[in-house]
Amino acid sequence: MAWADAARAAVAPLLLAGCFQVDDPTLDPLREARFDAPPPPLRAEARDPQGHVFWGDLHIHTAYSYDAYTFGVRALPDDAYTFAKGGTIQHALGYPMRLSRPLDFAAVTDHAQYLGVARSLGESSPEEVTLREIMQTGNVLRISAHFYATVLSSMGTTAQREEAFGGDRDPAVPQDAWLDIVASAERHNQPGRFTTFIGYEWTSMPDENNLHRNVIYRTSRAPGFPFSSLDSEDPEDLWRALEIERSRGLEMIAIPHNANVSNGLMYDRVRLDGSPLTAAYAKTRMRNEPISEILQVKGQSEVHPILASEDEFADFEIFDQLMSARGGLSEPRGSYAREALKTGLELSSARGFNPYRFGVIGSSDGHNAASPVEEDDYPGKLPLIDGTAGLRLGKTLLIPASQNRGARWSAMGLAGIWAQENTRESLFEAMLRKETYATSGPRISVRFFGGWRFDPSLLATPDPVGKAYAEGVAMGGTLGKRPPGGAPRFLVLVWKDPLGANLDRVQIIKAWVDGAGASQETIYDVAASGGRRPHPATHRVPAVGNTVNVATASYTNTIGAAQLEAVWTDPDFDPSAEAFYYVRVLEIPTPRWSTYDARDLGVAAPAPTSLQERAITSAIWYQPPKT
Repeated sequence: MAWADAARAAVAPLLLAGCFQVDDPTLDPLREARFDAPPPPLRAEARDPQGHVFWGDLHIHTAYSYDAYTFGVRALPDDAYTFAKGGTIQHALGYPMRLSRPLDFAAVTDHAQYLGVARSLGESSPEEVTLREIMQTGNVLRISAHFYATVLSSMGTTAQREEAFGGDRDPAVPQDAWLDIVASAERHNQPGRFTTFIGYEWTSMPDENNLHRNVIYRTSRAPGFPFSSLDSEDPEDLWRALEIERSRGLEMIAIPHNANVSNGLMYDRVRLDGSPLTAAYAKTRMRNEPISEILQVKGQSEVHPILASEDEFADFEIFDQLMSARGGLSEPRGSYAREALKTGLELSSARGFNPYRFGVIGSSDGHNAASPVEEDDYPGKLPLIDGTAGLRLGKTLLIPASQNRGARWSAMGLAGIWAQENTRESLFEAMLRKETYATSGPRISVRFFGGWRFDPSLLATPDPVGKAYAEGVAMGGTLGKRPPGGAPRFLVLVWKDPLGANLDRVQIIKAWVDGAGASQETIYDVAASGGRRPHPATHRVPAVGNTVNVATASYTNTIGAAQLEAVWTDPDFDPSAEAFYYVRVLEIPTPRWSTYDARDLGVAAPAPTSLQERAITSAIWYQPPKT
């Protein structure tokens, strides 16, 4: 086929550019000895009205996704749930993968378009060899023409993907894949111990800009087949399809992700067709999309330095390269959650509706049927691009560093959900009320409440959380009626990850609408380790320090704190201005995955050599009384 020959000619130089006989310790068979011990048991928690924090990943891909399969992944949904439950599975390159501890919930969200098609085509190609064989022998010439074509198509345009995977295909292939995804979720769901959600990814790429959503179902009731971007690339059409499903008794939410590479479209001030936003649009969007994913492998979508020049922690795991074949940088405005929340305030103040009143989570977007969220044991996202330390750092080249997006990807993130019990119903209800938060990987426990009468003595009471629920609202909520002369008060309780780094500081990010109708923001350091106090003008504390040893890829917990807490009152409160507040927690600096890889390869670590892992909560809103 002409397209296959052209693809071979285009991709072969990329593959041949590298040397395959490089000592890459990732492929050391002795690595498997680390996984001899059985995984720890799943956590079982009794129902608690005040809630437990449960950890999960609602964005995992398997070989049923066209990009995962063409870049080497062969694992299926059962493997993904085995991994999430703490079991060991095989990476596409043949080495074992396992989390340091199990998750509490997970969802396989394979791309609905071309579902299972690349796998079906690949299994019918007798020429194909394993990616591990390519790495170990350099036998590039034995790779099938189909392999070249599909890899190129996965990296290319919508039209190229349609040529490779669409057309006159057997409709039974995607249908069978979907049925297996649903059946796997049902097999692995263990109420009270481990929760699975039936889901899929709606992978809209209008003009090659990212408008992806993950659709998550509340129960075992799911559609006969997902609504995909082949049906429409307009989010409003997705919402209409979901509304029809709701009318038939199904319950679900759609979770936007990778707004950072949406080129300003994810949180735009107009609809996709350019028409004005309306109250009906806002209501429909918030009914369907109560939360957004803001931390994942392809970067963070909280805030961009261009949009927050006063935020010294905004320059964190920035990935702003468009995912299209044309490349280029994504427009920051309209692409980050903090600005979206501020846009929502402006629209609410000026026009009486808010389409961006959402909570936040993290999830990985792992494409290895795994959650690549641990810096010290990072398996990458796509095997052909970043499946080993050598590939990630450009020392074992399959794709040149100039074209290797994997070198800029991140080992994150996870969703933290405060729910009464580990069941689909309880976790889903928590997502609806936005009692959720995102972390970059560590399991930092964060509680955040707002009220009018919280007092510093609350920290000394036997049950501050119970009192906070009784007298205020949790993250994701709206402050109740303001008493005369009152200013908002917030309770923040934070505990470090038991297996991770100490805490640096707790920040409250506040935004409000000024008298001219423009949104403003301020960041307050409200608690910090080591007795550091905020400067009265800047509201910031001095830097915590850095114990990272780059050569050994190690750090010490000789700085920082195991727990931080505060009751904080807004010192600049304007009762006439609509506002929101959310918490950001920072760990002390620790080595980045690239620093661990550099140590293993015996090469210089690229910058940044360390990072400050973090947790970011859903907001609490204040609305002034209507006059």
